[in-house]
Amino acid sequence: MQRHNRRSNVRERITLTVRSLPGNRSRGLVNGGFSSLACALGTSGIVTLKSEGDGGTPAGCWRLLQVLYRADRVMKPATSLPVRRIARDDGWCDAPNDRNYNSAVRLPYPASAEEMWRGDSIYNIVVVLDHNTRPRMRGRGSAVFIHLAREGFTPTQGCIAFNERALRILLKQCGPGSTISILP
Repeated sequence: MQRHNRRSNVRERITLTVRSLPGNRSRGLVNGGFSSLACALGTSGIVTLKSEGDGGTPAGCWRLLQVLYRADRVMKPATSLPVRRIARDDGWCDAPNDRNYNSAVRLPYPASAEEMWRGDSIYNIVVVLDHNTRPRMRGRGSAVFIHLAREGFTPTQGCIAFNERALRILLKQCGPGSTISILP
């Protein structure tokens, strides 16, 4: 009787490592289980002490929690991470004094909240990170995601952004427990 090797179908827990490019703090390279992938970083580059609205990508090691995607625009990403479709009323609270700060909310929402169902394409695929989740600290940054890059890899508001092909390559490698280590 032949034994089926289940391990071959299980994606590994990997750690992705992000470093900014010398001379360009809003561009970076990500390494981990594949060749280096280009990415866009926040307008302020990698920061060691993140504050709401500072444009910085927070240094630290963050778990990849789940993948969200626009089913009306892109195919479901191949990954072992939990995956959910983005709905028209999905939002993310970015109001530091609100009890749902840095959490998913339903729109319309009484406090400031970012729309996940966007007119542009950058949130067609989104990876939710555990930055500032436990404990959640007011004003220490919200909605820090991995998402799709704009044309020309223009800076983000503090997220990490890839072209779609690179993000799909990355997600194929990731499973539960995978992390991204952002180095200052």
